[in-house]
Amino acid sequence: MPPVTHEPFRVTTTRNPLTGKREWATPAGVTPADLRSSRYRRLFHGVYVDAREPVTPLLLAEAALLRDPGAVASHHTAARIWGGIVPDDGLTHIACLGHRRQVRGMKAHARRSGRRFTTHEGVRLTTPSWTFLDLSDDLSLVDLVVLGDSLVKAGRVTCAQLVEAAGSFSGRSRRLARQAAGLVRPEVDSPMESRLRMLLVLAGLPEPVINHKVLWPDGRVRFRFDLSYPDSKLVIEYDGRQHAESDEQWGIDLRRREWLDGERWRLVVIRAKDIYNTPARTLSRVLAAMRDQGMSTPRVGEEWRRHFAGKPDDIAEPA
Repeated sequence: MPPVTHEPFRVTTTRNPLTGKREWATPAGVTPADLRSSRYRRLFHGVYVDAREPVTPLLLAEAALLRDPGAVASHHTAARIWGGIVPDDGLTHIACLGHRRQVRGMKAHARRSGRRFTTHEGVRLTTPSWTFLDLSDDLSLVDLVVLGDSLVKAGRVTCAQLVEAAGSFSGRSRRLARQAAGLVRPEVDSPMESRLRMLLVLAGLPEPVINHKVLWPDGRVRFRFDLSYPDSKLVIEYDGRQHAESDEQWGIDLRRREWLDGERWRLVVIRAKDIYNTPARTLSRVLAAMRDQGMSTPRVGEEWRRHFAGKPDDIAEPA
């Protein structure tokens, strides 16, 4: 039985000038028949790995770089390796010098002048800050803020470092990069919380406090609120499916809501469909809660509509 090869490996083929037959150059002990079997998985043309090896962004980057040893992992691929949240485009991204031959499942980008890269777990890739800047060409404002929030949450970069990098960036999307970097915040727990915050901010509402903590007398954290206006005792909470599926989380939520009621806090619960399908109604709900808590409410702007389309029947409720 041929040996198990856990790392991706490159397979090349040539034509024997004497016989005209195709010859395969494979690792010792691995035959072309092995590669056609279920024991190996083809990642890209000419690049294989043991079928039992989990396919991760890091593994795909290793495989892609076997095809172009002078390249670095970049864009969506680098973002995922760093722990960032980006839309799934089904491709492995690399940045390379010279001619960029496109391979199925991969996207090759021209390497920008000044692009900074490093090595992480043996893979060459763009730095977290440069990954953010590269993706300003591809992502919307909201998706770029989601990426920035997640990179900061993962401990890969700070808000100040992103602002500094965007400030000196001269790429075609520099304005978007600077705007998004200025909106990135620490301690954001999920991409949906980032999207909810952006809906409020882009509508012209006051930016809420992130992860406000209510403490026990001894200083331990009792409760955390995703987004809130503590001075007005208003909480805007994103509620994902884990709140319904986890009995433990459900119990924590019940105790917290009883505490909120006792302390006369107002809680507005937002779900994913409230952000994607009915953002106008969601803003109306938040504005109504603000007024109920005695907050002054600004006139809602229009910029949010560029990023949160909603469904055709999504109409703001009367004030």
